[in-house]
Amino acid sequence: MNMALAMEKYPNKISVAVFVNAFMPDTLHTPSYVLDKDVALAKALVRPSSLFREDLSKKSAFSNEGFGSVKRAYIVSAEDKALKEEFQRWEIENSGVAIVKEVKNADHMVMLSKPQKLCQCLLDIVN
Repeated sequence: MNMALAMEKYPNKISVAVFVNAFMPDTLHTPSYVLDKDVALAKALVRPSSLFREDLSKKSAFSNEGFGSVKRAYIVSAEDKALKEEFQRWEIENSGVAIVKEVKNADHMVMLSKPQKLCQCLLDIVN
């Protein structure tokens, strides 16, 4: 969400925003939309979260002029146990992602489990 907020406020300063197996908002729903969809599971697990769902649910959707104007890339980690691949693919389909990369056999912390592969994906995106 931090990146999305920066994209909304400073779209002209960001050439591409790369989401690495992360929550990714869109310009149609409130910022809490993807979190709201997962509320049943969260309630079942009942543990503290730093996602600030209640605060985000009171915000307006991100704008097409801000967030929506920044090119987006998404790096999928198929072995992510926190954000399942199916959910990551759903976000990609619904959020206007221009570039999709995948790091095979990576878990949620792809920067620790496959740092070289992640680095190559980032270099590919930049180029």
